[in-house]
Amino acid sequence: MNIAKSIKRAFTLVEIMIVVLIIGILLAVAVPNFMTARETSRSKACSANLHQIESAKEQYAMDNRLADGTAVAGLANLADYIKKTPECPSGGTYTAGAIGADPACSEGGTHIL
Repeated sequence: MNIAKSIKRAFTLVEIMIVVLIIGILLAVAVPNFMTARETSRSKACSANLHQIESAKEQYAMDNRLADGTAVAGLANLADYIKKTPECPSGGTYTAGAIGADPACSEGGTHIL
């Protein structure tokens, strides 16, 4: 008599739980790092946009012979000096401000590189 044994191989519940636990630990480490990287990226993009607005405002002032303290009506006046009007990555709005003053963002303040 020859009895054929069929052996079924499968994962046990403990093995599956260990895999889920390892994935959970990896996510717990990765998600905060991702959030920090995203906020850092937004902050740097905002700072670069403010620097671009400041450069356009200085060029506008030189071309129009404007003194420090002269108000710039808005980013529309700087359209000839900026390729594309920058958009805030955090959803805020940019304010050019007066000549000689730093431009500002409603979300991030006035940080220029």
